[in-house]
Amino acid sequence: MSTLIKNQAIIPDTWQHLETGADPASQPLPEADILFPVALWQARRNEIISRYKRIGLWLEPDADLESLADDLHYFQVIAIHFPKFADGRGYSLARLLRERHHFEGELRAVGDVLHDQLFFMKRVGFDAWALKEGKNAEKALHAFATFQNPYQGATDEPNPLFRRRNP
Repeated sequence: MSTLIKNQAIIPDTWQHLETGADPASQPLPEADILFPVALWQARRNEIISRYKRIGLWLEPDADLESLADDLHYFQVIAIHFPKFADGRGYSLARLLRERHHFEGELRAVGDVLHDQLFFMKRVGFDAWALKEGKNAEKALHAFATFQNPYQGATDEPNPLFRRRNP
């Protein structure tokens, strides 16, 4: 079983990522906690809602959040895939989910996730991370202490430093 970083701890990951098959409408659905790709969710939304108590969504960085906005309350977990370290679109998705769409469930970064990114991912709203395979999760936990007082406001602290110093 793979692991996650969540709540400043390393925990087992109980969610499975279900790949989209050639025909999402006829793909078999396993009994487990599943991160459904958008195409499968859209093709079988009603069936998934009636069959699963816990539902997760897997987003690629080019996902259209507006088409999913009315369904966000169904998801306990939304995983945003980072196909490569240099692709920053997932940061924008996370911030939009938290600030514009008020998503309160677990927001997970998956894919090419390195410890250098964790502090900044937390600032835009991520609260769980599946590190790239082969990376040391114990070492990565130290990334959250990179900066004590960031200047800019963000999802985790909306007020910039000057407002926090002069209330």
